[in-house]
Amino acid sequence: MNDTEKKSQLQKYKLFATGLFVLMALIFVLMTVLQKENKAHWIGYIRAFSEAAMVGALADWFAVTALFNYPLGLKIPHTNLIENSKERIGDNLGNFVVENFLSPKNIRPYIQKIKVSNFVGDWLSKDKNQQNLLKELSAVVLNILNKLDDTEVVNFIAKKANQMTDDVKINQIIGNGLQYVLDKNDHQRFITNLSKQIKEYVLNNQEIVKQRVKSESFFLVPKFVDDGIAEKITKGLSNYFEEVENDENHALRHEITGKLYGFSKEIQTEEKWAEEFREIKNDFLTEEKITQYSTDIWNSIKTTLSKELQEERSALKNYLQKNLSELSGNLKTDENFQHKIDHWVRVTAYKYILKNTHQFGALISSTVGNWEGKELSEKLELEVGKDLQFIRVNGTVVGGLVGLIIYTVTEFFL
Repeated sequence: MNDTEKKSQLQKYKLFATGLFVLMALIFVLMTVLQKENKAHWIGYIRAFSEAAMVGALADWFAVTALFNYPLGLKIPHTNLIENSKERIGDNLGNFVVENFLSPKNIRPYIQKIKVSNFVGDWLSKDKNQQNLLKELSAVVLNILNKLDDTEVVNFIAKKANQMTDDVKINQIIGNGLQYVLDKNDHQRFITNLSKQIKEYVLNNQEIVKQRVKSESFFLVPKFVDDGIAEKITKGLSNYFEEVENDENHALRHEITGKLYGFSKEIQTEEKWAEEFREIKNDFLTEEKITQYSTDIWNSIKTTLSKELQEERSALKNYLQKNLSELSGNLKTDENFQHKIDHWVRVTAYKYILKNTHQFGALISSTVGNWEGKELSEKLELEVGKDLQFIRVNGTVVGGLVGLIIYTVTEFFL
């Protein structure tokens, strides 16, 4: 395509962009007049769209024109930028965008109007959206699982397990556990059951007692005497343990409780028990065994997760969907939760925008600073001017859409 054709095409797109602006201006005037007589809601939406579109169109027209020429032939300062002040225009234009469009004062009112909790809650309440979200999350997690190096994961688990076992004092855990049982008096049931078992054992094994008494008795002692002694022993033991079984305040119970408290304290404080349990732990949790346990744990987790993520109606997905439904309900009904979410979004967005505003200025400054004189200005406009007209068109359309979105958000959420 020669230069003549390029100029013709450039003019064509300039007229199109300008015509679109004029159309938006006519619509805005018409809607403004109509709104004075008709309070219908749709008029406000169209007016907001056209008004924002005009702003976008005018801003982008000036920006595009000022790059290559004097707007309307007027030698307005800081226009015809490439030719007149390419050394300074980059910094000036960059600072202008940052200071006038991305300043804290200008963006704060819009940030403060952000309310995403209700929107997210409504979106999540739809079953189709929940299914799509679960599908995408499952795909992401499954992809991560498949890309993980099994050896590295096993080594990580084993390392953490070693660190945890090094810090664990088994003697104190067991001692505290025993003391907890004693404090809750749960050991009394064990004593009761044990007493009952001993009593029944004695009664069921009277013959053994008789034989034992006979074997320990003198030769001259008659058999009926040995039997009487054995019966007395059997009856005495069974009666004693029956008393222990039925009497919650029996002396034997108190004695056993005291011994157990002492044993609990001994386990926790004496070094011999700490060393004993440490040796047991080291024998049981060798490096080889920990590695094997870690491998088994990871294989089990990976297999289970992969299966749950691939099935359409797995237990995991049902659980996640249930929680998404609960989250949706909270986002729509819990005002305190809504406030926390919206506040976090506003603060995060505000900080992120302010943190990155300088990047916009730096981009504009470095780009414009590389241009040269009138010849470059004319050649550049001829080559890319047609596409730059789409900036005007896009500015009109996007500006209108942004205005419509802001107006809609204001109408529905504020």
